[in-house]
Amino acid sequence: MPKDEAFPLPYEFYPDEWFSPVRREDLFANSAPIEMDLGCGDGSFVARMAEHFPERNFLAVERLLGRVRKVSRKAVQGQLSNLRVLRADSNYAVEWLLPRGFAQRIHFLCPDPWPKKKHASRRQMCQPEFLAALHRLLAPSGELLFMTDAEPYFDESISVLENCLYFTRLPWAEGDFFYPKTDFEEQWLAQGRTMHRLRLQRREVTGELPPLYDIKPQEI
Repeated sequence: MPKDEAFPLPYEFYPDEWFSPVRREDLFANSAPIEMDLGCGDGSFVARMAEHFPERNFLAVERLLGRVRKVSRKAVQGQLSNLRVLRADSNYAVEWLLPRGFAQRIHFLCPDPWPKKKHASRRQMCQPEFLAALHRLLAPSGELLFMTDAEPYFDESISVLENCLYFTRLPWAEGDFFYPKTDFEEQWLAQGRTMHRLRLQRREVTGELPPLYDIKPQEI
């Protein structure tokens, strides 16, 4: 980071303790609902959401410093006091750092599809532990919105979620509600690609379930 650049960056959330869960009030002092953008890229989507919905709070999570800087600049330029950016790996943030019931909505848009067969196990939306962590992170009736242009990744996600007790699928057609396009999405659509959408609502479960799969309520 350049010597003359502030640390942490403006609108960046930098925890005092990285090995303990943070508190909601450490991020946002008010009680407004929180939405998360996991792997936010350059922040174009989350900044437009924060501008459009000033009554909501937004947390952008991104691992790469250059992208975190871009989000910070967008927040400064737009005076988006309802936006924070966290530089962290998405798996660590979701599974360990952020508190239960934290988010009303989680946006997981155009993640790395890991197209090579040998890397398929890294597809997060197909990982039981990751899906269980997202369930814990969502508030009651909270939503997970997933989008990808990679059809094999999408199909595998659907196959995994068919046996998942944690989420109920909701309809989601383009234009149902305000949802700005990411820069990546606009580039892909311009190339004639199709975006695949998945909108899931958190399902209430009884007791502590294993991460996924077909467990009947009487077996809990």
